[in-house]
Amino acid sequence: MSDYPIQKTDAEWQAVLAEKGAEPSAFAVTRHAHTERPFTGKYEAVWADGSYHCICCGNHLFDAGTKFDAGCGWPSFWKAVPGAITEIVDRSHGMVRTETVCSQCGAHLGHVFEDGPTPTGLRYCMNSAALEHLPE
Repeated sequence: MSDYPIQKTDAEWQAVLAEKGAEPSAFAVTRHAHTERPFTGKYEAVWADGSYHCICCGNHLFDAGTKFDAGCGWPSFWKAVPGAITEIVDRSHGMVRTETVCSQCGAHLGHVFEDGPTPTGLRYCMNSAALEHLPE
């Protein structure tokens, strides 16, 4: 399987997501690298304070203050919590991109691009179904 600290079977992940009341697409997104349609995710237009965590394991991924409106249709952040995300080269769909996964459980989160705002120049383009927002 993988070398992530948190390991579960598909059935165990499905049970965790069901218990958390995750979106129906959360399992396909996080465990099978599916992508939600743009402008359909529940966090795309949320600007509340707080933090964003992996829907699967609860790992703290982003602070709400790093979220910005990229206009791409997915929640976007210019900085991840250090060590929270692992980057993987993704050669699917006839292109080369950088996939982002949770460093604790390996959940697919989205992709990171080098067209974001200062100070990092990064755009972490995430699937809402992979995230859980916790208010401050």
